Amino acid sequence: MDILQMSARTLSQKIQGGEISVKEAVEAYKKQMEKMEPEVHAFLSVEDDKLALRIKEVEEGIKSGRYQGPLAGVPIAVKDNICTKGQKTTCSSKMLENFVPAYDAEAVKRINDAGMIILGKTNMDEFAMGSTTETSAFGVTKNPWNTEHVPGGSSGGSCAAVAAGETPIALGSDTGGSIRQPAAYCGVTGLKPTYGRVSRYGLIAYASSLDQIGPIGKDVKDCAALFEVLSGHDAKDSTSADEPIESWESMTSGNFSGMKIGIPKEYLAEGTDAEVKQALETAVQMMSEAGAEVEYFSLGMVDYVIPAYYIIACAEASSNLERFDGVKYGYRNPEATELHDMYKRSRAEGFGEEVRRRILLGSFVLSAGYYDAYYLKALKAKGLIKKEFDKAFEKYDCILAPAAPTTAPKIGTSLSDPLQMYLSDIYTVAVNLAGLPAVSMPCAMDSKGLPIGMQLIGDCFQEKKILKAAAAFEELRGPFKGAWEKEDM
Repeated sequence: MDILQMSARTLSQKIQGGEISVKEAVEAYKKQMEKMEPEVHAFLSVEDDKLALRIKEVEEGIKSGRYQGPLAGVPIAVKDNICTKGQKTTCSSKMLENFVPAYDAEAVKRINDAGMIILGKTNMDEFAMGSTTETSAFGVTKNPWNTEHVPGGSSGGSCAAVAAGETPIALGSDTGGSIRQPAAYCGVTGLKPTYGRVSRYGLIAYASSLDQIGPIGKDVKDCAALFEVLSGHDAKDSTSADEPIESWESMTSGNFSGMKIGIPKEYLAEGTDAEVKQALETAVQMMSEAGAEVEYFSLGMVDYVIPAYYIIACAEASSNLERFDGVKYGYRNPEATELHDMYKRSRAEGFGEEVRRRILLGSFVLSAGYYDAYYLKALKAKGLIKKEFDKAFEKYDCILAPAAPTTAPKIGTSLSDPLQMYLSDIYTVAVNLAGLPAVSMPCAMDSKGLPIGMQLIGDCFQEKKILKAAAAFEELRGPFKGAWEKEDM
């Protein structure tokens, strides 16, 4: 079997068994990057000197028995808002174009401790603000299935890299669907863990109460294996939960027998593409035939999800991005003659249009005259949305929903209408508001040859239930090829 066709787990087994060297594995993916990157532009930086040293270190660690986990020796890509010591972390923004962190994010420390090798940092929407990876200051990432289309966002670089066969597995972050929606558009699997399951230490914040780091892979079991590596309490993150860690095997074994799955009627209403609905109905039929009890139900508060999310996210963004003022670090306008002029010029030139738009919106809803009218109401709506999910999970093991209302749109169409871009998050943002886990996976292809994604949503800290259901569906669906395996590539 070709290295690129192997799951991350199989690749690790062969590396640890001495059939493939770490260097061979890394070289295979680097060769694929050379082939795909001119078209896809999933990566922002690859540091060959660091890679060579790390390959040697991991090979020695495997021989000595230091690295023995399910992903030891496996290459991985990291989204460029997750800090990597001594390696540029830009958030795809001119503001942080030359920022080199002095420490590793906890998630990066854990993948290093597991014996994984960081291939490079991936492109994203600037400061994770966007749904298409078009707002990056360093160029647009394209969907490997059809390069006229977007890969989704904001983790579009990581998802495109996995779909293009440039990495077997990747790290992304999810604030309102930023792992799940691009995973759906690119035909890969992505997990957004429960808020607090994975440390946010070293993740450059967009909206602190919503952000969560998560895995992106070729299949459910790869994501579960990386989730096992990432999860666990971290004293450096005050929101980190002290929950027991289960093995990826136990989280992905089982079938649909006795499982109750609910589908919100509102998620299949007007605005959802007919082919997306059909794909979901086919998935429901497969699950029902395999022993699951699937029924439609009404999930309240759906109309308030998008406004509540964007008010809260933008308010937190305006507060978090206040630190980038041209004084301590980041971009500084060289021509400013006095302090306030430097602030204005540095921020106007350092931030892109979408980031400035969200900072302005956030500053507005936090201002003295509007705090109660907007921000406070959004927080109350957030609490009510969580209660609606609590009611649903009294009855269902997990909730099935589309990952996005359509398949990947063409490049340029979303940026021309920002409101339309915000509405494309309709099925993903509620999960972040309620702090729930959800996994997105491909379920079919549309008539244009683009992947259709669905998501399984679980109650807090119930990743096992959704991963079990996702793995069982994956078994029924059969293998889903990567974009790079298309005959015309």
